[in-house]
Amino acid sequence: MGNPSSFSSGMASKSDTSSALNVQANTLAQKRALSYASTIKQLFDEIQSSKMPADRILANYFREHKKHGSKDRKVIRESLFSLFRWWGWFQRVGDQQTSAVYFACLSASALLEAHAWQDIANAWHELSQSPIDYQQAQALAVESLDDKLMLIQHLFPTTEFKAQDLLPDWFWQVCPIDAAQQTQLIAAMSSRPPIWGRAQGLTSQDAAAQLQALGIEASDGHYFSDAINLGSKSMNLNEISLYKDGKIEIQDLASQVIGQICAPEPDAHWWDACSGAGGKTLQLRSLMLAKAADNQTSSAGSIISSDIRSNALEELTKRAQRAHFNDISVARWKSDALPVPADHFDGVLVDAPCSCTGTWRRNPDMRWLDGVEAVADKAALQLDILSRSSRAVKAGGILVYATCSLSPIENQDVVTAFLQQHPEFTLTPIRHPFSGEQTEMLTVWPFEANSDGMFVARMLRSK
Repeated sequence: MGNPSSFSSGMASKSDTSSALNVQANTLAQKRALSYASTIKQLFDEIQSSKMPADRILANYFREHKKHGSKDRKVIRESLFSLFRWWGWFQRVGDQQTSAVYFACLSASALLEAHAWQDIANAWHELSQSPIDYQQAQALAVESLDDKLMLIQHLFPTTEFKAQDLLPDWFWQVCPIDAAQQTQLIAAMSSRPPIWGRAQGLTSQDAAAQLQALGIEASDGHYFSDAINLGSKSMNLNEISLYKDGKIEIQDLASQVIGQICAPEPDAHWWDACSGAGGKTLQLRSLMLAKAADNQTSSAGSIISSDIRSNALEELTKRAQRAHFNDISVARWKSDALPVPADHFDGVLVDAPCSCTGTWRRNPDMRWLDGVEAVADKAALQLDILSRSSRAVKAGGILVYATCSLSPIENQDVVTAFLQQHPEFTLTPIRHPFSGEQTEMLTVWPFEANSDGMFVARMLRSK
């Protein structure tokens, strides 16, 4: 399946979109539902036509339209992402150009996710003129993927649906997995993961207790001593003192696996070669300091972080200052030449640019905006970055390669090609943090611990 078909023939303003829906709202609930539907349709079409990430389009829209209250924003945001989450089914339903199909899909998405605004969803159902009884559909269970498959089949009885439709056809070509894992992966990708965080400079128990006092559904004890599950409700981080003081950072649990595999020593010198805004840099420094505190020693280690984007490095510097982390410096990639000394570091982390298929739970729009080239075109660049960055590892040092992709093309194949070209590096065993199994190259699947997906391999330089 390729890119999504728009619900309309092109981009429209909100007033144009409202008239294009071509329906008569007769009740107050229907009028509210029509207003929401018009906004959501406008955003959906803009995302589809621009191919820009939905969260960016949505942030821009709310910044320009401050009239929306918190409930309005929640209805618009969650309904929009729901359309993309279930788009593999919705795009099979009738003529996407018709208002009736659009309202039916909006109503179905609210039922599939048991959204709280059932009055609005019921009004969407009425506007779709569907013959299906809404209350009867609402009574159907929606806990498992099988439940949801039964529900969508009940709502659209003339269309045949399969669970595999929820991810694009090309994904299965570049990510072959067995049938049991395939079902688990689809189920995970069809649900929203919680917000994960890390405690920095205090225990996760203390951090969770302070967050719970603020009404945040925080809990600790998830695989890593500093990991915190922050629940699924959105929050304003800038109103939370722990965040403002650098005591917690938002980082998905799968992403936290990478720092744990790096396992930096307190006196080690590391290079984060593709740091972005610095989430893993901060984690590495936090782990160094925590290990030094456990050993009752000081941390003499340091981290240099590099990226091609100066704005990302500026954000990293702000986050490091907020966390009161010293010994973090930046060195921007300005050319193919190393921005740091060769043969110098105890450890080098290469979190390579990738297709980001492992983050599709949080970004369901991207599975329909991207095509197979998002995976197929990355391997050469990834191998080049890994090869160049490996020159910075000193003899006896560690090289860690990571992506947030689930495809072997970007993961195992890249590492295998690198090892063939660089015999001075060898794989070191990795213990799976969630299962305890030993492996040479680790893929973290979203269904294993309610997280995103990641890949990581750890190599040792012998000479």
